[in-house]
Amino acid sequence: MSVPYETAAYEPAESPESPEEHLARLLGRALNSFELPDEVIRRLDRALAHDSSLFSAHHSAGLHRETYRHTWLLADGSAVTLWELVHNTAPGGDAQHEVYVDEEELHAATARLPLPPETPEFELPALMQLWAVPEPRHVYAPDDSADHARRLLRRAENPDRPGAETADLLATASAHQITQAFGRPGRAARAGLTFALYEHAFLLPDGREISLWEVEHTATPDGRHMCEVYATEAAARDAMEQRAARHG
Repeated sequence: MSVPYETAAYEPAESPESPEEHLARLLGRALNSFELPDEVIRRLDRALAHDSSLFSAHHSAGLHRETYRHTWLLADGSAVTLWELVHNTAPGGDAQHEVYVDEEELHAATARLPLPPETPEFELPALMQLWAVPEPRHVYAPDDSADHARRLLRRAENPDRPGAETADLLATASAHQITQAFGRPGRAARAGLTFALYEHAFLLPDGREISLWEVEHTATPDGRHMCEVYATEAAARDAMEQRAARHG
């Protein structure tokens, strides 16, 4: 008799755990956790958020095997994945947990299990996740990012710049990246003005990403450089066009 899917050995926590708690629970139940490289554990100790999902499963004649993918988001924008193998093929039928750092090791361990080869496994879509961690869009540099956000908002001269709520969020930023945005010069270039658009992307402790869009331009009465900051790229580009139109 097959083990019902909903009664598989793996049981997620009743409420979302912190990255540290999730790692401790995973290592505590894995029989081979002592084999994990120390460097991997040190990196995971600095994780900001995590995601767990059922990757594949195999059920046949009372035996079962599931594999789970556990991914942690780090402060530098990178991610670390551990693969968990859960099965009841050992003598006694108790659930056994093993953990591996890459898929090759996982496949090798899976191949050793005494499961009927003619029974196909099934893979579940990536949408079946316990806690979703979005793919990072930027490569972040851990730095004094909260101070960078404070200084950026302070030098912005536009009255519709992001307010106190955004400033409070960015006061917790752990890393950031600055990139120049190009494209759609439009009226600004035709007016002979100097415009530059920069994206300041910030990584928050919970793994969220927030961007501020900085416009530097010379569309001022005396030709001096002016800084404006907006919450979206569209708002920043519209402001550039309006500045150029008024100056023209």
